[in-house]
Amino acid sequence: MAKLDSYWLPFTPNRGFKKEPRILVRAEGLHFWNDHGDRLLDGCSGLFCCALGHGRPEIAEAVARQARELDFSPPFQYAHPGVLELAERVANLTPADLDRVFFTGSGSEAVETAMKIALLYHRVRGEGQRQRFVSRERAYHGVNLGGVSLSGMVRNREHFGVGLPATLHMRHTALPANRLVPGEGEHGAELADDLQRFVDLYGADTIAACVVEPIAGSTGILVPPRGYLARLREICDRHGILLVFDEVITGFGRTGQTFAAQSFGVVPDLMTMAKALTNGAVPMGAVAVRRGIHDQIVSAADEASIEFFHGYTYSGHPLACAAGLATQRIFRDEDVVARAAALAPYFLEQVFALAELPVVRDLRGYGLLAGIDLEPAGAAGTRGLEVLRRLFAAGLVVRMTGDTLILAPALVAEREHVDRICAIVRGVLASL
Repeated sequence: MAKLDSYWLPFTPNRGFKKEPRILVRAEGLHFWNDHGDRLLDGCSGLFCCALGHGRPEIAEAVARQARELDFSPPFQYAHPGVLELAERVANLTPADLDRVFFTGSGSEAVETAMKIALLYHRVRGEGQRQRFVSRERAYHGVNLGGVSLSGMVRNREHFGVGLPATLHMRHTALPANRLVPGEGEHGAELADDLQRFVDLYGADTIAACVVEPIAGSTGILVPPRGYLARLREICDRHGILLVFDEVITGFGRTGQTFAAQSFGVVPDLMTMAKALTNGAVPMGAVAVRRGIHDQIVSAADEASIEFFHGYTYSGHPLACAAGLATQRIFRDEDVVARAAALAPYFLEQVFALAELPVVRDLRGYGLLAGIDLEPAGAAGTRGLEVLRRLFAAGLVVRMTGDTLILAPALVAEREHVDRICAIVRGVLASL
């Protein structure tokens, strides 16, 4: 195996990792194998992206065929059949008229793209003064400058300057009154009125968009209070503010519907996605845009002019499109979203049974997503890192954020996988 020195790991304490590396060498189904030959259960779908499990031959074969036929197609001024088909497929899945699709290389790029679309939309309507964005505390919207500005996770922001100055943050929705409540809590819908407060303070005509994750994922699975998202929608409609849902984590079945917008019955104006779009096989992201917003931007320029001066070398990459099409065929043919919805109540029941452990401070969950807050031990994140190490040694791969353990099994998981995940977690947490 190659030496560790040259590789700088993302979101990782590198010195500690290189003293005790966790190397994954193979994956199949719901399992990884490490470099010692040990099998480990995947408790977080890779990083929320491998919704269909690992090593799906249909996806690998589709990517290989595409690589032999058309390995790259320039996205500026050209298109290829795969990108047209995938855009149509996504447009048929999204709610209402969010049927214009712009492809990116990642979720971070999708958020950046959505922000630019919002700014340009208001500009071509003669309201270019709408420059402000409203997000939330404890939000995560990727790691590009725009997304970092929107983010409300302190450690993700503190080393990188002030970010975009015209960004405002509403309060988060993790309320003590909803502690240990699965699904939507009954308290906190009024927190959406923070958006109205910003309207009153700065003027509605200065705000371009309100950007939220329907369920705040990377911060620890913060499920919205009942009625909260609908209230945001109402305030946005009243004041001409675009509502953007960041569904990079929640998209493609994680909440029991294809998108969380459908689960919560609230349709945004723009919606970002990535991760499970291609089952993690090839990096890809996308923004679904309401047709009226797209048409307003496109019709503002003459036919020979570029309407949107934005894009990426890998927008709609042929290999990513092949992976995406194969992934979406599996979703359809195996009725994956319905399978996930059927498993979700059992998953949440088993996870919430962990509330009896003394180290557990709080539990939140919806669909096949759960966050478990642990009692800290020393500096923030110290206990979380220790738990991650112990779980790995016990045969489970998870996501830790600070002292919060996140579980998000593949949508094709069975009850036996849920039982095994919870048994390993229980054993480790009980030993602390």
